[in-house]
Amino acid sequence: MSDSFAALKRNRQSSFDNLNQELAKLNQPNQNQGTNNDDRFWKPEVDKAGNGFAVIRFLPAPSGEDVPFVRIWDHGFQGPGGWYIEQSLTTLGEKDPVSEYNSMLWNSGVEANKDQVRKQKRRLSFISNILVVKDSSNPDNEGKVFLYKYGKKIFDKLNEAMDPQFDDEKAINPFDFWEGADFKLKIRKVEGFRNYDKSEFDTASTVSEDDEALEALWKAEHSLQEFLDPSNFKSYDELQTKLNRVLGLDGATVTQSADKAVLDEVAPAAPSATAAAPSTPEVDTEDDDESLSFFKKLAQD
Repeated sequence: MSDSFAALKRNRQSSFDNLNQELAKLNQPNQNQGTNNDDRFWKPEVDKAGNGFAVIRFLPAPSGEDVPFVRIWDHGFQGPGGWYIEQSLTTLGEKDPVSEYNSMLWNSGVEANKDQVRKQKRRLSFISNILVVKDSSNPDNEGKVFLYKYGKKIFDKLNEAMDPQFDDEKAINPFDFWEGADFKLKIRKVEGFRNYDKSEFDTASTVSEDDEALEALWKAEHSLQEFLDPSNFKSYDELQTKLNRVLGLDGATVTQSADKAVLDEVAPAAPSATAAAPSTPEVDTEDDDESLSFFKKLAQD
């Protein structure tokens, strides 16, 4: 980890290598703080047609931390007993009652149970520090450091920048002050969902030639590891109790033999899970959060 700005600048190649290793871990087949009322988070605005545009710059890991993002898994679904909107303990590498219950349902072989699993599957999001370069809807945000929560589609763009598919594309570290690149966030409404496919990185450039200005930005970053603090997660027993109430399970517990979350994006290589994947458009987690924001308040214990 870098605890001085000089070390951050000097070791950026090794940081790039370490980041590639971290991404490789995440891409192996086998994480959601509430952000709606946290003014540290930046959210892009869209017009009435659902279109939006902004330019942001992903920033390095904050002081004392190794990786410039954290991965969060959560669940958001409604049952007979209300809404279940909770962070998944699988974010911390621990067993989670919803994942275990989903596995039991999936392994039953009953199609109706598989449909229920699809509705209850985990949602994936990431959190990084960013610099807002251009925000026409809120110009006061420009030049400031924020936290930004984004989904798998945008994370894939970051991954592709670091590991391009074609020989004429040069790999960059999109989280680097000096050799990264601005990210042009382009949002469209496609089939009722937010779509980020047209978003792209600009050419590589430095954020500033002034190291003092860069150091000030770095010191303005927010901790990411706090989102992985176990104190931010409910215990297994608390989650089990809530799951029982929401789904009307009458205190039933899932069988511990089903210890793999099948459709939770944990085991994408499983033939049955892949073959039965839902045909609905992929939804970015951030758009899910917009639609669930009202219900999150209702779901408070």
